Amino acid sequence: IVGETGSGKSTILDIIMSLLTPTSGEFLVDGKRINQHNILEWQKNISHVPQSIFLSDNSIKKNIAFGSSDKNIDFKKIIKSSKIAHLDKFVNSLDNKYETNVGERGVQLSGGQRQRIGIARAVYKASNLLILDEATNALDIKTEEAVIDSLFLNNSNLTVIFVTHRISTLENCDMIIEMSNGKIKEISYKK
Repeated sequence: IVGETGSGKSTILDIIMSLLTPTSGEFLVDGKRINQHNILEWQKNISHVPQSIFLSDNSIKKNIAFGSSDKNIDFKKIIKSSKIAHLDKFVNSLDNKYETNVGERGVQLSGGQRQRIGIARAVYKASNLLILDEATNALDIKTEEAVIDSLFLNNSNLTVIFVTHRISTLENCDMIIEMSNGKIKEISYKK
């Protein structure tokens, strides 16, 4: 999904995530209307990685497995998620590795490192739908390409929605939706 600031990208994401109800029409997933009766079931399928990642004053491991109790953290899954997010080399360079504390709101990390923890968290959750809302804008282009390629290589059943200003990010996308003035201006499909 592309468009200028204020074009409606965030609004369409909020509708997809069922945080907003459409003012007209319906929101259907695989032909099924999303409503108050099935909204929570739909939302369980979604991992959302915003531009600004929330990190708790805790370890990298606990931030990736956010919301899981210590006894339920799957460390093999943490490592796999980190590799997909291209976070593993950085983490392994740290003295305390995955036990390294990130500080309040991730103050010990760069923006790109925080974003890769957010992506690893979304991969760890293993949802069917991954929404990346400007979630790679703090990464350099080479790292961004590697993360995106890795997401597609390791998750063949995953649907990914990118919101971005970088057109190069959309190279792997099957469909590009251009937003303008709160409406879909154009939909183009990969040939």
